[in-house]
Amino acid sequence: MIVYIRNMVSVRCKMAVRTVLEKLKIDYLSIELGYVSFPSELTSDKLTEFGAALKQYELELMSERKKNVVDRIKILIIGMFHSPNVENPGKLSEYLSKKLNLEYTYLANVYSETEGSTIEKFYILTKIERVKQMLVSEGLTIKEIYFKLNYSSESHLCQQFKKVTGLTPSMYKNALETEAVTSGE
Repeated sequence: MIVYIRNMVSVRCKMAVRTVLEKLKIDYLSIELGYVSFPSELTSDKLTEFGAALKQYELELMSERKKNVVDRIKILIIGMFHSPNVENPGKLSEYLSKKLNLEYTYLANVYSETEGSTIEKFYILTKIERVKQMLVSEGLTIKEIYFKLNYSSESHLCQQFKKVTGLTPSMYKNALETEAVTSGE
């Protein structure tokens, strides 16, 4: 049995789910971003208890199929940029279709209907958020980032960053550094 969990997008979330499962003495096979595999079906009482315990970590069991598909898409995209080695998925459409075993047209339609936006926009926004983290927290150069995130060129990274944030990556980094100095950090 697989149970999908909304908002489960980090290693900390996986640790929280593990804590809940161990506290409730529920056997599981594996815990992955966005879902847990169980060796057998959970009783409705155990599932309810599990769902209630997850809420303290701002996690929740997913029940609606379309929302489930959207959250799985988001988890896959976020996971692409937060793994130690960002894999080059090739075409995003083929990557998602293969991972979810669903036609991309269906995925795109469900995503747009549920979110009011496109998968591609979410992908770009997620990628730019990762660029920001790499610039500021990890202190990487644009060249290092474009290589690690599989951009076609430094220029493409900078253009996409500016389109999303209104600033070039260096302007963004300088603005944060200036803000930190003026706020006394």
